[in-house]
Amino acid sequence: MRIGELSARTGASRRSLRYYEQQGLLVSTRSPSGQRCYNDDHVQRVALIQTFLAAGMSTMSIAQMVPCMAEPTTAKALQAMAVMNHERARLTSTIDSLTAAREALDHLIEVNRSFLANTADAA
Repeated sequence: MRIGELSARTGASRRSLRYYEQQGLLVSTRSPSGQRCYNDDHVQRVALIQTFLAAGMSTMSIAQMVPCMAEPTTAKALQAMAVMNHERARLTSTIDSLTAAREALDHLIEVNRSFLANTADAA
């Protein structure tokens, strides 16, 4: 498939797909006329890249994990494992912070709800 179809199937802009290639996150083949060619595996790869980016991972971190997925070796797997463990710890910390913020917000909502209920009773 060409870049336009990959873009349509993933929701990623053509510009983003070119950027992913430039950063080493995605590898395409070229047609005889020089156009980028992708296969169905690329759809899943782009979805994974988008998920990681949405979670706050840098393209550099993702690029350090890609070789382990594409062409695994012991050295690449060890390097990728270190990056994956770091990113997992960062995500866990972020999730914990978000959970605490949600709990604090839930408490404020309840306080406000109680206040409004008491105000309505007084009126």
